[in-house]
Amino acid sequence: MPTALRALRGATTFDVDEEHHVHERVVELLEAMCERNGVHHDDVVSILFTATDDLHSTFPATGARKIGFGDVPLICARELDVHGATPRCIRILMHLTTDRSRAELRHVYLHGAVGLRDDLPG
Repeated sequence: MPTALRALRGATTFDVDEEHHVHERVVELLEAMCERNGVHHDDVVSILFTATDDLHSTFPATGARKIGFGDVPLICARELDVHGATPRCIRILMHLTTDRSRAELRHVYLHGAVGLRDDLPG
């Protein structure tokens, strides 16, 4: 299969709204997404982060910059405030180039986000 632009999803939750803890969770998630899918730094086109309204201590993208994603376009946004949604949640949509098909990508959900998308391969 030729190289294509694909999107990889991931999510995690944080226990406390403290900069260090949030960065740890973002780094853990990004590393798991890359490791599970054989993604190399140069494969990453851009990353979109969303966070629930209960995150105020830091930007999730700052955690990504700490592990070398500073040269990748990163953007943070607010998740919709939907009743019953998972609280203290950070979601990631990573755009990458890969020769894997959509069905071969393994999306990553950690901590309290484990059950968010049972329909996606993990």
